[in-house]
Amino acid sequence: MDLGLQNRVALVVGGTGRIGAATARQLVAEGATVVIAARNAEKLAALATELGVDSVVLDAADDASVTSAIDEVLARHGRIDVAVLTAAPPVSTLDPARDLEAAHLLEAIDGKSLGFLRVATALLPHMTSAGFGRIVGVSGQIARMTTTLAGSVRNGTLNTIAKTLADSVAGTGVTINVVNPGPVLDETQHPAPERGRPGESSYAEVASLIVFLTSVAAGGVSGEEIATGHKLLGVES
Repeated sequence: MDLGLQNRVALVVGGTGRIGAATARQLVAEGATVVIAARNAEKLAALATELGVDSVVLDAADDASVTSAIDEVLARHGRIDVAVLTAAPPVSTLDPARDLEAAHLLEAIDGKSLGFLRVATALLPHMTSAGFGRIVGVSGQIARMTTTLAGSVRNGTLNTIAKTLADSVAGTGVTINVVNPGPVLDETQHPAPERGRPGESSYAEVASLIVFLTSVAAGGVSGEEIATGHKLLGVES
């Protein structure tokens, strides 16, 4: 299948993370012009050299940084066709001892959900004007679990933001979707998860779904949340 990504300009925010880097590799293999973005300039430059891609420093928690980075990519490449938004502190950084604190919850939402919102809303005017765009966010199946309030709410908020934005640009040629992984590993044999738990997927599998959603072939898919790994066993919604 031709995904129609040849020469498309793809911005991968959180590009130095495991999912972001795996996605960047697959986008390169599909012929896209890839720009990886992250906060750590040294790590960013090293990975960009390894992959043979462009890079830009971007802090999704800072409005000025988002605007500056997007303007820089537009100046270099003329457009941004695809955006993959994976930037967020790992769930392991959330403090269980502070899980019910309002301040901790706000930090978690800002670090993931609002980062997605900042980047997506900065890109949408350019994409709608061009009549084409693909935005894919990475959330997680923990959005439907109650094991951690901060983890659940930050993912659930991202999902709601993505659906709201997708609805706002329906019919413009721009699609917005979310990928919801369960546990992500280097490799997995996909064992059956316990009831009420999500199944495993590999970084490459998550990236493959993301790349498909950025493609011309996925033009009819928007406003969706799609799980990787078996979706929560025994849970319908």
